[in-house]
Amino acid sequence: MNIHKSDVAGILLITPARFGDHRGFFAETYSRRAYADLGIDMDFVQDNHSLSAQAGTVRGLHFQSPPHAQAKLVRCGRGAIFDVAVDIRKGSPTYGHWAGYTLSAKNGAQLFVPAGFAHGFATLEPESEIVYKCSDYYAPESEGAVRWDDPAIGIDWPLSSKAILSGKDTDAPLLADLESPFTWEDAA
Repeated sequence: MNIHKSDVAGILLITPARFGDHRGFFAETYSRRAYADLGIDMDFVQDNHSLSAQAGTVRGLHFQSPPHAQAKLVRCGRGAIFDVAVDIRKGSPTYGHWAGYTLSAKNGAQLFVPAGFAHGFATLEPESEIVYKCSDYYAPESEGAVRWDDPAIGIDWPLSSKAILSGKDTDAPLLADLESPFTWEDAA
């Protein structure tokens, strides 16, 4: 397993080992014991699977507020996405900073997004499927969002055409208008 720590504290890019031959490959995409050794020691209680038919689809930037805040372990099962996490923890030295990585069926990479981050992605290929684990159940009353194209955040989305968005994502507030429900806690 290959681990890359982002400059934004808490974000991990994880690439599980793959074992392949002429038939294809095998990869262990999650092991509670192995991930606990990485500091990801939590109960994932829900798995989600999302399909975006068209390249250029943007979903996010979403989060759930406490007491239903979610950490996520995201991977791409088919196609490719540009996956992004934005720090929205008040008082964090990286508040408003983002980390983004290409996750694809080909590279097998995963992104760990802790609670306290807004999460979103853009599809880079048609028919892209995203599979992710969540540390809490979906709670619509706890949903929140930040605008995907907020210039104060400045995400460099690798889009070749206009983004395909939901109304909810188009109308999401800017970071400056967000009263974040998260507070940064220095572990040091």
